[in-house]
Amino acid sequence: MFNKKNILWDFDGVILDSMVVRDWGFEEIFKNFDAQQVSELLKYHRANGGLSRYVKIRYFYENILGESITEEKVMLYAENFSVLMKKELTNPKNLILDAVSFIKSNYQKYHFHIVSGSDGEELRFLCKELGLTPYFLSIEGSPTPKKVLVKNLLKKHNYILRETCLIGDSINDYEAAKANNIHFYGYNNKELNKLDGGYIPSLNVLNTNF
Repeated sequence: MFNKKNILWDFDGVILDSMVVRDWGFEEIFKNFDAQQVSELLKYHRANGGLSRYVKIRYFYENILGESITEEKVMLYAENFSVLMKKELTNPKNLILDAVSFIKSNYQKYHFHIVSGSDGEELRFLCKELGLTPYFLSIEGSPTPKKVLVKNLLKKHNYILRETCLIGDSINDYEAAKANNIHFYGYNNKELNKLDGGYIPSLNVLNTNF
């Protein structure tokens, strides 16, 4: 971490502990469907935290229900999901204090950006409500895939790859980092310790030793 200048942050599971709330959100927007099928979606959702809700909604229809879905219907479900998230995720109790403490202490020493699978507009709303906006140079999310978000950000800021890393809690974050040839650090998911790169058990330790 000490030779990095640019840190790209995932949001859900890294800065905000939102998985339970997002589980509920999918259950709510699909409450009229078979509970077992919705349960299958939740398994996919948890295993692919870095993917957008747009991908997960399509997956539910195409892979679980075996039905096609229009883009218009995907957007309608996504909007309903976003309304629920904006209402439920603005509570500061959901913040992951270990990460937030590091961010607040070090935002002037690094270039911080958020690249998330969450909806971009919703993400900026949540960051504003939670008082996080001033700590990041940019806050970007879906529907643009995370791999593309990272690629665009690196190009826009002309960041040197070896000086840039991504901190995330899912295999999708790892894949986005690898696709763009930047270092990946796993966080808040011990399963990621099995991957090449690095794993951060606590950002507070880094903060103390910085």
